[in-house]
Amino acid sequence: MNTQQPITSDEEHRVLKFRPRTLAHPPGQRGEPGKQAHNDAGRPQSEHLSRFERGREEPDDFRHRMLANLAAFAFTVALTAIGIWLAMSIADLRKTQDCVLMGRRDCAHISTPRI
Repeated sequence: MNTQQPITSDEEHRVLKFRPRTLAHPPGQRGEPGKQAHNDAGRPQSEHLSRFERGREEPDDFRHRMLANLAAFAFTVALTAIGIWLAMSIADLRKTQDCVLMGRRDCAHISTPRI
């Protein structure tokens, strides 16, 4: 059997140089392109975190937050328990099915009451 080599040309192996884009006004800067706006502490305006603060019209409701965390934890535990139960049930069904397909007759587990 002959092995065929692909035909290659120089155009397939051309390396392209990608240059990063430059913006006239990078995010967070306004005004002259060469100058950066600074806040009172002398740091660039883009590093100033006060723009992310939210107003304190009402205090945080820690009780509500804790109840929401507890509900999320309970939901996660329930999903984990259901997943484990489902995996064990599927494994048990697979074991029973393998037993039946092998032709055995004592595959089903029969519980007998004790006297």
